[in-house]
Amino acid sequence: MDDPELEEIRQRRMQELMAKHGVGNQHNGEQKNGQEEAKREAEERRQLMLSQILSTQARERLARIALVKPEKARGVEDVLLRAAQMGQLSEKVSEERLISLLEQINNQTSKQTKVTIQRRRSVLEDDD
Repeated sequence: MDDPELEEIRQRRMQELMAKHGVGNQHNGEQKNGQEEAKREAEERRQLMLSQILSTQARERLARIALVKPEKARGVEDVLLRAAQMGQLSEKVSEERLISLLEQINNQTSKQTKVTIQRRRSVLEDDD
């Protein structure tokens, strides 16, 4: 009853499960560490560039925004970094300029909320 094909399939399946759960596979852990290191370095470069672009007050305001709405702050940072890379910024961004940029972004992305009320009708009610 020892089928070599069946045993081979079992071995492959066992290796797949071990790789999936990270058991006995040190290469997977090293790869994750490398990815985390690359992410950390990219974030450090990003923060360094922002510190060169923004004034102290603007950096503080952006940090406060990031506490409340991280995705909005990330979007503003992306806009600022893109402008700096394209050479559109001639001096450090002041707090007033950051506020005007935030207002422009808010006007572009303002969401209209719509509320619809649907009342349930009881089975016993009569529409006559």
